[in-house]
Amino acid sequence: MIPHPMHGPNRFKLGVFSANADGGLTVTKVPERWTASWPDVVRAAQIADRAGIEFFLPIARWKGFGGEMNSRQHSYETFTFAAALAGVTERIGLFSTVHVPMVHPVFAAKAWATVDHASNGRAGLNIVAGWNPDEFAMFGLERVDAPYEQAAEWIDVISRLYTESSPFDHAGKYYSLTGAAILPRPVRGARPPVLNAAFSPAGRDFAAKHADFLFTTFKSIEAGRATIEDVAQRSAETGRAVGVYTTTHVVCRPSRAEAEDYYDHYAVTMADTAAIDYMMGKQAANASNHDPDTYRLHRKWFAGGAGTYPLIGTPDDIAAQMVEMSRAGFAGTTVSFVNFAEELPFFCDGVLPLLQKAELRE
Repeated sequence: MIPHPMHGPNRFKLGVFSANADGGLTVTKVPERWTASWPDVVRAAQIADRAGIEFFLPIARWKGFGGEMNSRQHSYETFTFAAALAGVTERIGLFSTVHVPMVHPVFAAKAWATVDHASNGRAGLNIVAGWNPDEFAMFGLERVDAPYEQAAEWIDVISRLYTESSPFDHAGKYYSLTGAAILPRPVRGARPPVLNAAFSPAGRDFAAKHADFLFTTFKSIEAGRATIEDVAQRSAETGRAVGVYTTTHVVCRPSRAEAEDYYDHYAVTMADTAAIDYMMGKQAANASNHDPDTYRLHRKWFAGGAGTYPLIGTPDDIAAQMVEMSRAGFAGTTVSFVNFAEELPFFCDGVLPLLQKAELRE
């Protein structure tokens, strides 16, 4: 069997992020914004698949952000999303993003293995602790005091389900199981790749012990070096090597002026102000997803891409910044767009050949 796409030969790997939700990562009112209709999702996934992009990563959202558009209210559940895409793609890795408190580990283990078989070994899991109290309330839950402690027990249960030969009992702080066992197990007989989306020290510690890749944000490429060094030190202490990925929102156009004008149009002039206020306020109060300076200095980034780093310009501009990310030590990045199906072709045709010339991709 060929390696999982996350373990393929490209030095700088790419993923498409958030296409399962309306608006993607944007909080904008432009009429061309992503609606996440199923035919358009399939179209975007197949474009990425044909281009050799390594993975397709959804967000986990249960509640919209209000405002005029109520962005993210329309979103697909991520295990069924990945399983459905398995039938219409051939090579791309298909991740599911899971809020640990909302999904029981026995169910998650069964669902994850199902996606892995449906995709012939292309499944992956993005573990998140969750930050929005309004979403927790929908499930009748409150955030625990130590969410990564719960996440550690959660993933340990799944790992045991994939490796132990007999049913087992588990009496932990968060889960109590009797006679736990599942079949089938993942295609390769081992746990598929795990991302952990986090920025905080607690999240980095969790990734060092339990994940294969940390998925994180930064306020500048140079500042990202410190995160990478910190994660390397933490993972070395556990005897593991954890790759670090980041996340971006992209406006790629033939000229830099055209790209910058469109960025201003959708992320400033046409921003959904009330929804941005809700999102930024809830995240700042309940999450550690970003450097605090990002909230203070970069409101436009939240309208443009949920606080992720902007890549705005020509294919040359964007490829050059990705080269800098690689030099800083990032294993790869995700990309998001105002409209994935319409914008991915120009990005793939323009940026990927430049990354090949830079010897970051085959």
